[in-house]
Amino acid sequence: MSEDMRRWRLILGEPANSCANPLCDADARQDAALRWLYDHDPELAERGVRAGGLGESTLTTVDWLDEVHTLFPRETVERLERDAIERYGITDVLTDPEVLARVEPNAALLRAVLRTKHLMNPAVLALARRIVEQVVRDLLRRLAVVVRQPFSGPRTRRRSPVRLARNFDFHGTIRANLARYRPDERRLVVDEVRFTARTRRQVDTWQLVLVVDQSASMVDSVIHAAVTASCLWSVPGLRTHLIAFDTAVVDLTSDVTDPVDLLMSVQLGGGTNIAKALSYAATLIDTPRRAIIAVISDFYEGGDPNALVRSVRTLVAQGTVVLGLAALDESATPAYDRALAQRLANEGAHIGAMTPGALAEFIAERMG
Repeated sequence: MSEDMRRWRLILGEPANSCANPLCDADARQDAALRWLYDHDPELAERGVRAGGLGESTLTTVDWLDEVHTLFPRETVERLERDAIERYGITDVLTDPEVLARVEPNAALLRAVLRTKHLMNPAVLALARRIVEQVVRDLLRRLAVVVRQPFSGPRTRRRSPVRLARNFDFHGTIRANLARYRPDERRLVVDEVRFTARTRRQVDTWQLVLVVDQSASMVDSVIHAAVTASCLWSVPGLRTHLIAFDTAVVDLTSDVTDPVDLLMSVQLGGGTNIAKALSYAATLIDTPRRAIIAVISDFYEGGDPNALVRSVRTLVAQGTVVLGLAALDESATPAYDRALAQRLANEGAHIGAMTPGALAEFIAERMG
């Protein structure tokens, strides 16, 4: 069987058997693993496609995970696990300890853990925490640089004894070592490495209050808000608060330094009362003209929209920056109530969707 025919046979599944040669053993195992997952698709029955089934060789979830980890590259495994959880609701990936111990931690699993952790017994929850810890650690490593960089200040011509990669003075280093250029070897011997200093971004202390909607549709933003708050916690001149809300309001500021504990304490779902959460956030403000309140929500208000509009109007009038984010994650793809968001914008709120890095730049500009 040609490579093109083999690929088409694996894409089309059993219905293509009549026009393709039999699969070899390894391909047949891949085909069985793919059928085990994608035969869960309810659209197959609607289109009159018969689910193949595996008869006596039907895989358990544990067997299936072992197979896909053996047969497919890592990026394919992550896609298959994501489809199992998010498309087909195969929940034993998250509730069976034996299964959970085998899965590869990734962002899709983190989202699923946060949605279902309230259903887990203590033994399963301990295994689920492993997923949260690894994914959050990876996310922290990626975001720490882009979130903190805008606060490091612009470079100056003044030399600095602080040897940091971001302050490396390329042109100054070249000029300082030109006398050591070796024409015969076409090589510059660097004996003196130079670095530049940076100016301070601000003098006065600012407050940032992140107000995060816990509804299930905002799970990616909840994750990134927790990690972003952790990254911003140690920024000089910035005091960060983190508030989560549904119909109740929970102040999570004391847990900001440990985003894993923070996320394990968040309970997704429930209603939405943005006005109540914003009213609480307003009570935390010490100096209105040096404060930013960032409301991260889809703006489908379950409380009183008019009260929310009035709160925004009051905050803007006193000089507080109000930022409404329909998404805070690495894709910044929003889905939100545009009518209510427009009403808030009309009162002076900044409305949009941002990556964590873009949010950090926004805050640094206001502070600077």
